[in-house]
Amino acid sequence: MGDITPMDEFCGSTFWIMLLIFIPLNRKYGVQTSGCQFLFWLFLVIFSIPRCRTEARMHQERSDIINSQKATPHDFSWETYQFCSFFIFFTLSVLMLILNCFADRLPRQTKYKRGPKEIPELSASFLSRITYSWFDKMALKGYRNPLEEKDLWDLRPQDSCKEVMPTFAYYWNKNVRKNYRRMANAQETKAQFSNGKVSFENPQKNGKKKGMASIMPPIYKSFGGIFLFGSFFKLITDILTFAQPQVLSLIIGYVEDYQTNPQPEWKGIMYSILLFVLASAQTFILAQYFHRMFIVGLRIRTALINCIYRKALRISNAARKSSTVGEIVNLMAVDAQRFMDLTTYLNMLWSAPLQIALALYFLWQQLGPSVLAGLAVMIIMIPLNGFIASRIKTYQIRQMKYKDERVKLMNEVLSGIKVLKLYAWEPSFEKQVLDIRDKEIATLRATAYLNASTSFLWSCAPFLVSLVTFATYVLIDENNVLDAKKTFVSLSLFNILRFPLTMLPMLITNLVQTQVSVQRINKFLNSEELDPDNVQHDPSKPHPMSIENGHFSWGDEDELTLKNINMEVRKHNLVAIVGTVGSGKSSVIQAFLGEMEKISGTVNTVGKMAYVPQQAWIQNATVRDNILFGKTYDRKRYNQVIDACALRTDIEILSAGDRTEIGEKGINLSGGQKQRISLARAVYSNADIYLLDDPLSAVDSHVGKHIFEEVLGPKGMLAKKTRVLVTHGITFLPQADNIYVMKMGEITESGTYSELLRNRGAFADFLMQHLQEGEAEAEEIDQIKRQLSQTDPSLIAPFEKAILLARTESLSDSISVTSADSLMGGSLRRRNKRQDSYDSTASAASLKKQQELEGKLIETEKSQTGGVDFSVYKHYIKSVGIFLSVATLVLNFVFQAFQIGSNLWLTQWSNDKEVEHNTDKRNMYLGVYGAFGFGQVTSSFLSTLALSLGCIYSAEYLHNTLVRFVMRWPMELFDITPIGRVVNRFSKDVDTCDTTLPLNLRVAISQLFAVLATIVVISISTPIFLAVIVPIAFIYYFAQRFYVATSRQLMRLESVSRSPIYSHFGETVTGVSTIRAYTVEERFIEESDSKVDKNQVCKYPSLIANRWLAVRLEMVGNLIILFASLFAVLGGQTNPGLVGLSVSYALQVTQTLNWLVRMSSDIETNIVSVERIKEYGETKQEAAWELESDKQHPKNWPEGGRVEFKDFQVRYREGLDLVLRGVTFNITGGEKVGIVGRTGAGKSSLTLALFRIIEAAGGKIMIDGIDIATMGLHMLRSRLTIIPQDPVLFSGSLRSNLDPFEVKTDDEIWKALELSHLKAFAKSLTAGLNHEISEGGENLSVGQRQLVCLARALLRKTKVLVLDEATAAVDLETDDLIQKTIRSEFKECTVLTIAHRLNTIMDSDKVIVLDKGQITEFASPTELLGDPKSAFYSMAKDANLV
Repeated sequence: MGDITPMDEFCGSTFWIMLLIFIPLNRKYGVQTSGCQFLFWLFLVIFSIPRCRTEARMHQERSDIINSQKATPHDFSWETYQFCSFFIFFTLSVLMLILNCFADRLPRQTKYKRGPKEIPELSASFLSRITYSWFDKMALKGYRNPLEEKDLWDLRPQDSCKEVMPTFAYYWNKNVRKNYRRMANAQETKAQFSNGKVSFENPQKNGKKKGMASIMPPIYKSFGGIFLFGSFFKLITDILTFAQPQVLSLIIGYVEDYQTNPQPEWKGIMYSILLFVLASAQTFILAQYFHRMFIVGLRIRTALINCIYRKALRISNAARKSSTVGEIVNLMAVDAQRFMDLTTYLNMLWSAPLQIALALYFLWQQLGPSVLAGLAVMIIMIPLNGFIASRIKTYQIRQMKYKDERVKLMNEVLSGIKVLKLYAWEPSFEKQVLDIRDKEIATLRATAYLNASTSFLWSCAPFLVSLVTFATYVLIDENNVLDAKKTFVSLSLFNILRFPLTMLPMLITNLVQTQVSVQRINKFLNSEELDPDNVQHDPSKPHPMSIENGHFSWGDEDELTLKNINMEVRKHNLVAIVGTVGSGKSSVIQAFLGEMEKISGTVNTVGKMAYVPQQAWIQNATVRDNILFGKTYDRKRYNQVIDACALRTDIEILSAGDRTEIGEKGINLSGGQKQRISLARAVYSNADIYLLDDPLSAVDSHVGKHIFEEVLGPKGMLAKKTRVLVTHGITFLPQADNIYVMKMGEITESGTYSELLRNRGAFADFLMQHLQEGEAEAEEIDQIKRQLSQTDPSLIAPFEKAILLARTESLSDSISVTSADSLMGGSLRRRNKRQDSYDSTASAASLKKQQELEGKLIETEKSQTGGVDFSVYKHYIKSVGIFLSVATLVLNFVFQAFQIGSNLWLTQWSNDKEVEHNTDKRNMYLGVYGAFGFGQVTSSFLSTLALSLGCIYSAEYLHNTLVRFVMRWPMELFDITPIGRVVNRFSKDVDTCDTTLPLNLRVAISQLFAVLATIVVISISTPIFLAVIVPIAFIYYFAQRFYVATSRQLMRLESVSRSPIYSHFGETVTGVSTIRAYTVEERFIEESDSKVDKNQVCKYPSLIANRWLAVRLEMVGNLIILFASLFAVLGGQTNPGLVGLSVSYALQVTQTLNWLVRMSSDIETNIVSVERIKEYGETKQEAAWELESDKQHPKNWPEGGRVEFKDFQVRYREGLDLVLRGVTFNITGGEKVGIVGRTGAGKSSLTLALFRIIEAAGGKIMIDGIDIATMGLHMLRSRLTIIPQDPVLFSGSLRSNLDPFEVKTDDEIWKALELSHLKAFAKSLTAGLNHEISEGGENLSVGQRQLVCLARALLRKTKVLVLDEATAAVDLETDDLIQKTIRSEFKECTVLTIAHRLNTIMDSDKVIVLDKGQITEFASPTELLGDPKSAFYSMAKDANLV
């Protein structure tokens, strides 16, 4: 047994004592399984096995001695005792090992709460964790039927936002503080938890900049721990990799000696098993390494997404202008994702050089100094690659830029698609998108050539290296002979070298991309934030709101938007701000909110705020959620608010009441409904201060009056609050406590109503002009008269005159009408009590049907289940082109043939004993070897090139069809598909086709051929191997099928759960001022966090699935190694060269197999993008844009402008009720016709049908005697003009907004601008017509946008004009101008007006009264007013006018 030293005893006892301490500690801390213990028992058992054998042998010998006759009596009692005790000990050790294979029970209390759907990993045993067998359940479930969200486990608590964020925030804040020198008196702040909230410090506020605060240091510090632990695993696997060639040389030695002096057989078997054990250990440790890296990647992504989200809530308006919503969302979608992809590779930075160094060291032992020749080749390669990589980087940045531009443009096009259709402008925008795409493709093509050249360099690198090394080795010294051992050990070392050498350039490009992403994220996180000191909250000031000597700008220091603002709002007062369009009314509100850059002065507000923006911001949630806005539901108050805001009728008509879901940006509500919901949200929030930016603009006068009385006025719900109201109407001004009149960004006068009238200043003019509009109602006029007689009797005379004028000119409108700019077929307004009898039951009923789906409007995104159809692959291959597809496969085949050829040639060479004496023969071998190499290199280059170019053709083709089809969707498809989802196709899916798929295909194809080559080579050397290949292939196939089914579904779930993160983020960015005003940032952050967590829930299992598969596949590969080496050893194989070849090929196979499955499943996952694009390319299309028959129509059709409807019927979508039921009327050319009717009567449907936005269900429309259904859509739409209800502008120059096809001259454009009263404005701009308009026209006021739409109509000047009355956002002066222009400029044209106000159609030739989709009256206004029984008369009567 040998002597036992004290040292051994000491070590042994320490181990046991540690074990005894370990077990209770594990129990105390709730560790359910311990790797250390398991490994301890495992090694104990393994290393006890030799002693078992020895003990058994000794025991046998002892019994032999006792049994033999001539025995002297021996006392063997001590030995027997040792024998028994050892075996008892051994049995118990085995028992402990078995027990340690299972996990302990759940601990009673744990740090985190445990749920029923807890992830099994937390309670899995060590063995199960190493082999990932705890994932089996999920894999099986996913294989049987497609996984759904409810099948997934909860997130591991330590990966959730709650755990990840505080650490990251803490280090980020530390870093910010370090990076920005503090002002002398600044105090240290601790950013840890504040009741579970995480606060990020603003890099801007801390004094002078020392440079940008970067996200990198906080990332290292927060996640470095796990990362380093993972790196330790990587180190072990790297070392194990190099043990394999050493064992290989032992095996070759064993075969070489087989004929001369054979070694014992057990040695050969032991070598084979040793090889297998090394490979398996490497497998398990590598899996753990990747697992750790993915966790780090996930956490970094979580941290970044949340960091970006929190920043977006605080970014200043100037900074927000510099990047569009699309770009900010891209930071989240693309750049944060980059980090995740990088973490796995990052360790290659030290691991690659380490592997290279070790490989060279072992090669030196085999081949001596000639290795240096090979090394030289590698070193020459590096700068070459560096050069190419830097070129690729520039292209990459360029491509990112184009992609951003393209996605941004698409986003706008989709947002304004309705307007594009009405104007027939799609071709212009389609061309713009395709132009950007062409630039992008050119960049990709350049990158493809560069990529092919890198892959060329790298594929020839290993070969060149071995060629140069072997050549140098044989040529420097006559005595140097290549034998099998040297050749194949060197070859397997070169193969090990190949991996780090290929990885380094990939890593470098990856690092470069990530570097770009880091810069983009840093730029965003360091951008300016809103200065919290813009607004003070000083309770000692006398009034709740005040501005003193305020000068404000929108972030451009030179352009002051507001000057010398002095304003105070007393407690419980109602203060009105009036003024013309663009005079800065809304800006004052923004100044109170702190959204504007304060140049000088002070702003003070005290109390909780509520804010109603001019354009309502509606979330994609239910009506109730939009109103509650995070507050608890109080039924009594809620109902009170709904009644006060006149929402009751609207809610009753909605299919699911207030539980109805509202589409993105409130797509299925009318303007007035959005506005009132936005107001209801404010009222419900029960704040102290109310900032109301023209909340009554989109509602009709009755509703407006009702809302004023019930909500804003002295008796309303908000009577006891402090209120600031921006308004265009004058109806409510007498009830305001104070009025401020704005002009050109300054306050011209202020005071009470009567004071202002007495001044006879700007306000009095404003009022007179308003009265002449005939807007006011009788009671109002009396009221004004009364006030005048009290204040300034001399004003009464001119006042009376103005009124008379107004009386004769028109009748006030009392109809509640609005466009059917929604699925509702009309918005649903609160009517006056007298009008209720007219309520259109028809539209309500059709609505009920229409939204049977309990208010679900947006179709949920389909995540397809099951396998990807073969047709998708066929579609892809077709788009690549048959020639290139075949070429790629053939060239890859040729490449492998050359490779096998060169290796077999080496075998031949190393076994040839004559070479030692024959230099000619040696040179012949060398020459042929070189030729083989040349063949490899060329075929590799060409195959990469063919594939890359093919993929680019395909990407181009796929994107162009996608654009073409989406542009030609009928309107109804846009109504039910959220924009985010379509944009996702254009950004994520197109990007996949551009970059991800080609890479996957390249790797997969080369790996597939490599695996085939391996099998061929092993079978050549040991034919018996073919017998094993079948069962191994089966195992492999099943593992792969299980995996692909589960993984694909997980990936799909993941991508579906990813969209909400981005759309919620996009929504937040658009509504950020509302969110800030209500100070609900925390709630939105939580919502975002929970969406990220939900995404992780889907993401984590799919990463585990990867590891689960890797472990199983690599074990298959390890079995191949085992059998290849065993057969070589046992099969009596005598050719050491072939054995070397087959085993060195087998050693590579695990990696290749792994990559192959990974890539083939990646292809399956990513081909889904092609599937999704293809799916959009097969959707329903609208009618053709151009038809051959169009050419026969007269060039300047319609000349007369006669419009006739014949028994016309229409519905919004298949399966819905008719909106127009058989409408027949005739309009002669040049007539002016007003269309009136209750909400939902079908007014807008009439205009939409005229443009064939919705197609006829029966009957026809004729214009100048031609049936419009027989012509191309563009022919029709380009010959009609519409001024739509909501003005939509696109980013680009002012000019491109007026004339996207660039067919008009400058003079024509200036003329149109002059007529639409924009000339002065356009002249004042430095760039004139080239003035850049921002996304959605945000740098123009709403009124100015409306005027731009008028200018568009003037430029077109066609015979038929449709006016969807859009004067809501325009003040009275401008409204007046618009009306005058239309009357003078469109004198000869047929004008159809959908009226909101009767006065605009009183002078028209005819009036159409619609009710429930039918025409009830059609005659001139005077005729109708003459008949007291007519509906038109009763409408006028409702307004106390008749």
